[in-house]
Amino acid sequence: MRTTTADLRFEPPGPGSWKNDRSHCLGSVTPIVQDLMTTSMENGFRTLFAQLGVPADTLQARFVNGFMYTRMRPLIGGDRATTKLPPLPILKLASRLHPEMRRRAKTAATTLAERPWRGVIAEWSATTRPGLQAQNLRLQATDVQKLDDTALAAHLDDVFAYNHRTWEQHFILHGYDLGPIGMLVAATDRIGVPIATTAAALEGASPSTSAPSVALAQLREIALAAAPVPTTLAQLRAVSSEADHLVSEFLLGRGQMIVTRYDVDGLTLGELPDLVMAAILRGSSHAASDHTVARSALLESVPHAERDHVAGLLDEARAAMDLRDDNGPNTIEWPLGLLRRAMLEVGRRLHARSRIAEETQAFELMPSELRALLTTDGGPSAADVAALTTARAQRSRIVPPLTLGPTEVEPPLSALPSALGTLVATVSAVLAHLGMDGSDHTAAPLTGAGVGHERYHGRACRADSPEEAIDLLEAGDVLVVPFTTPAYNVVLPLAGAIVTVDGGPLSHAAVLARELGISAVVGASGALTHIAHHDIVEVDPVTGTVKVLAHA
Repeated sequence: MRTTTADLRFEPPGPGSWKNDRSHCLGSVTPIVQDLMTTSMENGFRTLFAQLGVPADTLQARFVNGFMYTRMRPLIGGDRATTKLPPLPILKLASRLHPEMRRRAKTAATTLAERPWRGVIAEWSATTRPGLQAQNLRLQATDVQKLDDTALAAHLDDVFAYNHRTWEQHFILHGYDLGPIGMLVAATDRIGVPIATTAAALEGASPSTSAPSVALAQLREIALAAAPVPTTLAQLRAVSSEADHLVSEFLLGRGQMIVTRYDVDGLTLGELPDLVMAAILRGSSHAASDHTVARSALLESVPHAERDHVAGLLDEARAAMDLRDDNGPNTIEWPLGLLRRAMLEVGRRLHARSRIAEETQAFELMPSELRALLTTDGGPSAADVAALTTARAQRSRIVPPLTLGPTEVEPPLSALPSALGTLVATVSAVLAHLGMDGSDHTAAPLTGAGVGHERYHGRACRADSPEEAIDLLEAGDVLVVPFTTPAYNVVLPLAGAIVTVDGGPLSHAAVLARELGISAVVGASGALTHIAHHDIVEVDPVTGTVKVLAHA
């Protein structure tokens, strides 16, 4: 039972207004991922904003009682809350005379003229992604069980440092994948085009999202043709050398990816063989739709004078979609899974020596603490680690406040030079439609952003955590969860429809639903409160509503 914040204080982690990010982090986050997120997000976005000319210092992440809060830190006066703006003429003058604002305006104009994301997107396919995959495979090839304690501690340090680098790279790359998408959405928002119309025109542009389903479909064909039909991965491997090869290839590139949450206490795909087999046997395949219909619908809703401009933005946004959905698996989910593997091996050894009560308690500690416990007589006591574990579990049952700190005001776009205003509108559109802007949807329970065209009736698989959802989900169920991660594309072919509490039309759940042809309503406030496990529900993506038709 989730509780209130009565017993804990939620104070702003710094000046300004902080918004709870409910689209990426679930519950109270482990210390090691708090460290990764705090430093890599701030450093990555600071680098990115300077590269593109965004008139903001960075997007900050801070954790309060383990819950993630973000703040867009202003380029000028970031150490104080902006609760009142000077008159518009003064704002216009300051934005054009301040040295750093002038530099950003010049850079922003260059960005809009040269479209640097084109080169980054091409480089991703040619060199960046293959390089990341090679590094991930190199670390994955290390047999952690065969390392002595000193070597294992060194390996843990290496993987931790590697995560810092790839996570920072992840946030920098987001400017070059979400940037073009955000420019399209900001432009169509301004014109008054519904976000559902814009998002639908992006369907089919992300082969990386549908790639796991394609691989599983190959295995499904082999499995269903066998007699008897295999029910485990081991049995499937034994069907033929081709089946063995396909399973090995699938797990080599995906088995170490975290698939349930962006944290080391999540599970990797390799730890869920029954899920993989269920997706093979009972998953569904989605034929690629003709995106030209959605493209035409979008362009027809745009005034004729702006159609060529929007058509160009749409082409660039579609080109960016594959990087947007391939970025996370290679820069975060795979490296994070390798970090989990190393920490679990340390935990296994510490548990065997009675230094901790359970091997998973290693997740409560930082690498320096784990090294001390593993290689010296120092480090925290077993009782202290157990207390940390209990405290984080208790915090995870809390419903945190949506915002902390005073409400900050933002300067109107009219106060900024044209290029800066365009980039600010782009960033705002991305944050809003990802579901990261801290918006509260409680005014309309069971209503959100719809994805798809067909209503779906089915039995609800309601779960508070991804691990619970994976354990309970059966083919055809309506998956009702707080949010999804990109790695859910292995799970979702089992679902008949998706309902998430958090996220927006550009969230991972929405993208996955579009690419897999599954009806969804994302950002449906109150879904976990109003829908019980095994209720019969109707998911209507056209109206963006969910109805409970019959209670369990």
